[in-house]
This record gives sequence, structure tokens and C-alpha cells, in this order.
Amino acid sequence: MFVCWCGSNIAATVDVEAVTEAVRTEPGVVVATNSQYMCSEGWQSSIRNAVAEHKLTGIVVCACSPRMHEPTFRKAAAAAGMNPYMVEIANIREQCSWIHKDKPEATEKAIILARAAVAKLNLDKPLTAGESPVTKRALVIGGGIAGIQTALDIADAGYEVDIVEKSPTIGGKMAMLDKTFPTLDCSACILTPKMVDAAAAEKISLYTYSEVESVKGFVGNFTVEIRKHARSVNSELCTGCGVCMEKCPSKKTKSEFNQGLSNRSAIYIPFAQAIPNVPVIDREACIKFQTGKCGVCEKVCTAKAVDYEQQDEIVTKQYGAIVAATGFNPIKLDNFDEFAYSQSPDVITSLEFERLCNAAGPTKGHVVRPSDHEEPKTIVFVQCVGSRSTVDCGKTYCSKICCMYTAKHAMLLREKYPGTEVYVFYIDVRTPGKSFDEFYRRAVEEYNVHYVKGMVGKVAPEDGHLRVQASDLIADKQIIIDADLVVLAPAIEPDPSARALGTMLTASMDTNDFFTEAHPKLRPVESPTAGIFLSGVCQGPKDIPDTVAQAGAAASKVIGLLSKDKLIGNPCVAECNEPLCNGCSACELVCPYGAITYEEKPVFDHGVRETRRVASVNEALCQGCGACTVTCPSGAMDLKGFTNLQIMAEVDAICR
Repeated sequence: MFVCWCGSNIAATVDVEAVTEAVRTEPGVVVATNSQYMCSEGWQSSIRNAVAEHKLTGIVVCACSPRMHEPTFRKAAAAAGMNPYMVEIANIREQCSWIHKDKPEATEKAIILARAAVAKLNLDKPLTAGESPVTKRALVIGGGIAGIQTALDIADAGYEVDIVEKSPTIGGKMAMLDKTFPTLDCSACILTPKMVDAAAAEKISLYTYSEVESVKGFVGNFTVEIRKHARSVNSELCTGCGVCMEKCPSKKTKSEFNQGLSNRSAIYIPFAQAIPNVPVIDREACIKFQTGKCGVCEKVCTAKAVDYEQQDEIVTKQYGAIVAATGFNPIKLDNFDEFAYSQSPDVITSLEFERLCNAAGPTKGHVVRPSDHEEPKTIVFVQCVGSRSTVDCGKTYCSKICCMYTAKHAMLLREKYPGTEVYVFYIDVRTPGKSFDEFYRRAVEEYNVHYVKGMVGKVAPEDGHLRVQASDLIADKQIIIDADLVVLAPAIEPDPSARALGTMLTASMDTNDFFTEAHPKLRPVESPTAGIFLSGVCQGPKDIPDTVAQAGAAASKVIGLLSKDKLIGNPCVAECNEPLCNGCSACELVCPYGAITYEEKPVFDHGVRETRRVASVNEALCQGCGACTVTCPSGAMDLKGFTNLQIMAEVDAICR
């Protein structure tokens, strides 16, 4: 028994000496000692020496979470010649010292946890890890800048990678932007070469207008079904001439890419630089699909690429690693009617403002009021709409990018329209990135943008203007501004597809539907589920530089995985006690990895040999989740290393 102080992390709340003395008398304990840092190299050597000197058959370490240092202590045990799976960790940091303030109470609990670990170890058996091959191919789910950069880095290392994007084109939200902070360089000028590289890369395959249908398997061996939605246009025949879009009579559908500020045809390419440069038919808007008439696009297509009979296609592929890069969306503003977003077309979101600023946008880069297409003279920006919110319709977190892109918008406006009055209402200005604060100061000092610390209480359409009622906390007064245009900075949230995808990947998610990393500091791009990696805003709010950095980090982790020919498996797998199995198939139905099948086998039970239908576990597929053990009505399924006897021994030790 080795008890760690963890500096003051444990020792400040737990009497380590008392824990050490209490466990000396536990059955099977030969050595009991403690140190300030059990994970240090010196004490790792002490553990190895103790194993050799006392011929120890097992080790209990009372320290931090096994997610942190279990591999460390297992390696020490293996180096001393002990089976590494004869090591138990009693978590007396996260589960004890960190959640208690009363030292006697925490000490008592630490003793109980140590006692339970000893009871379990006494029933442990040496385990041997198996091996499984690695499929040398990666899947990236999401075709924004995060997904593109991840795929490019993986492909550069020589591995094949597929990008699955639900939109008709890759590019994501970055393709909608005009300029990027803090350098104010053109977003398309940065992104478009990346898109072209992804399309041209020999090792990258693009599945646009497609979605992941199902995910099965485990790290190194995932089986994924991808649904390729019918474009109703043959990609191999289409030349991208655009005649079909020009001649299409149905042009009343709001453009998703332009945030509803313009219309598009029923057959369309989202934007000029779209990749692939192949149109897709919106069947909900197409007259041919709705009434059976029209067919103009088919008639004018000289390449004969339009195919109304095209159907969805399911593609099944094998992957060694999967990267989630599903991106984000601004929150819906239906519940923020105090800003009159649903009442006036002149109240717009920041993403809609980006499209107005963009030279390829609906107004060719001219910032005008959507209601009358007149240039606004007074513009009000409202920060933190739904961010840092305590009400149910908002988000409690900071969206991180809003302060900077609002400063960017204000500077671009003042530069292009010097006579425009620009007001920014904010709670706090948050500019923690490199050159970010200097960028914000330029907006205030060089461009004379009026920053007002205070909240906007109400926006009311009145006599062709928007009456903005707000507070100025510095001046301690209420102010009213007659604005021509109001721009809201809504909170951002994960794409709606993230929750369903997380379920398919068996990946952890937080209450806001962001994917949860395995460790926030040491494993920031890995999911707790082995083989699943995270890239971009699906993991949490971040700007483009941070997204690209995380994409590269995720790619490096994938490359490290794919470079291995075999993976060492988890020996803590399910096993079937065949005489107890009644062949009910309950375990087979709940197994998320398809590791359990049923066979007709001869079984010797109470002196009788008979052929029965019993469960059989494929240890290469089993990931030791334990779902089968709790489902089995006869108690035939058990988990190596976590058997029912071991669990009950822990419970008995806790209760005595």
C-alpha cells in the first residue's frame, strides 16, 4: 500500500499518516508507506524495489484519479516483473480531499476507499492484454476550417482521410466571413486555397451533402455508414457552367449562405468558390419535384448531368480514427424579443452583417439597411446577446469571439463610411489573444468607436428608426439612441448534429452539447472514448487561430494512432459463465460494439453434458463497458478485473 500526499492536494485535507497506519492491518497488506509525490521517479523506483524485496503480488496506490496516473503505476509494476493489472488505484484526491473540508471526515473516507481497494485487489487475477490491427484511414466529420486543416495534416503524413460535410460544399462558417481579426486579411483568401488543396489532395476524399448514419466498432477498427444525399445532379458529368441556376424559374428560397438576406434558385451552388463546384437541387423548392412539371434545368443542361431519379446512397467504410469537427451555429433569437429581431428587418445578427460587408454578399459589400437599402448613419452593436446569461434561453458561458469581431465590424464601418456613428454596448471587453487588446484599442482610439459599458434594455421600431434604450454604467445614466441599424452578437452553440453524433461515437458531452475532452490540460483534443478526437468549436468556443492550432493537434494524435500496426487491447473484457447462461440474447442486444454473439456449444452443468445456446464474447471487439453484465438476468456475464465478487467485496469493505 502506497499513499501519496500529492503535495498539499491530499495532505491538506487527509491525514496521510493515519491512512497509512489504518491499512497496515488489512488482510494481505505486507508493506504500507507514504510519500509526498508517489508519481515521482524516485518513488517509482521505491515501488519497484518493494516489489522485488517483499515479493509483492499486487499494489494499491492511494493517490489521484486513475485517469491521470494509472498507466504510470502499471508501468512501474511491469518493470518490477509484476502483472500490470494487479495494480489498484484508490482515488483519495478527486473523490475525497478535493470535496471535503473537514479533515477527520476526509481521513475516515480515505481509509474506507483504501480498504475497498485492498478488498478488490485480493480477488484480482493477472490479465493479459490482446492485440488488434489498425485500419490506416481516418474520418473527419465536418468540412469547416477545423475539418479541412485536420484532414490536410493527416493526408500530408501519408494517410488516407475522408471528410464528411452535411452541406453541399466544404468551407463552413469561415467561408461566410469578410475579414478576419486581428490582421483584417480576407477570409476567402485564406480559406479558398485550403479548400482547393483538400479537393486536390490524393489522400483526401470529400463526401459533401452527406451525413454519418451509424458508427460501430472501436479504436483502430471503426465501421461507419455514410449517407450521401441525392444531389439530383451527376457530379462526374457536371461542368459547373451555372446555366441551370440561371434558367431555374424557382428563385424564392432564402439563401442559407447569405443568412436569408437574398434568394437563391431551387438548383444552386452555395457560393462562387464552393467545392465541389456542383449544384444541388433543393427538392422542397423544386417545381419538378413538387408538381411533376417544369424540368427546365434538365433541358438546358448540355452535359446531361441533371438526374431527377438519383437516390440517397449508403457508403460503408472502415476507419482507424475519427475526428469530430462539427462546428457551431449562432443561437436562435426567438426568445430575445426585447431586441426586436423578429419585428424589424433592420435588427440583424453579426453573421448577417458579415454577409452585408462581403463583396460577394447580397449587397456586393455595401452596408445598407435591409428594409429600404439606404446607408445607415447610426449603428448600434449589442454584445453578449445570450452569452454569459443567467436566464434559461441563454448560455452561461462566454462565446469568446464576439468582442473581437464586433471591434472588427466597427473599424471596417468607420473606415468605409467615416461619417457613420458607431456605438458598442458591452458588459466587459474580453481580448485575451495575441495582439487582440491592441486591436480593440485601435477601434476606440483611432476609429473613434463609442464603447459604452452597459446593457441594452429594449430596441423598439419607431418612425423609420430603431429606438435603443440602454444604460451607461460609467456615467450612471439611461441613454436613448435613434439608430438606423442594430447588430446583435448572439452566443454561439454547437451544431445541432453534435448531440446525435456524440451518441453514435459514445463520446462524452457537457450540458451545453460541447464535446468533452479526456483531460482539459493534458489531453485537450482527445475524447474519453479511445480513437475519437476533437477539432474546433465542437469542443468549445474558439477563434480561427485556436481552431487551426487544435486541428493540427488532433491530426498529430490521429497520425500517432495510425502509425501503429497493432494496438494493445483492454484485458478487462466480458466473459460468459456458460453453465449459467440461458441464451436470452439480452447481452447481445445491449452491446454497443457488437462483441457478443451466440453459439450452440456443449456445456457441462451439474454432472449433465448438453448442447446449449450460450453467449460468446469476441475479446478483440469488447471494450469492457460492462453493459452486458448489468443486463444479464441470470448473472452469467461478468467483467474481468471488475467481477461481481470484486465489486461486492468492495461494498463489504466499505460497510464494515
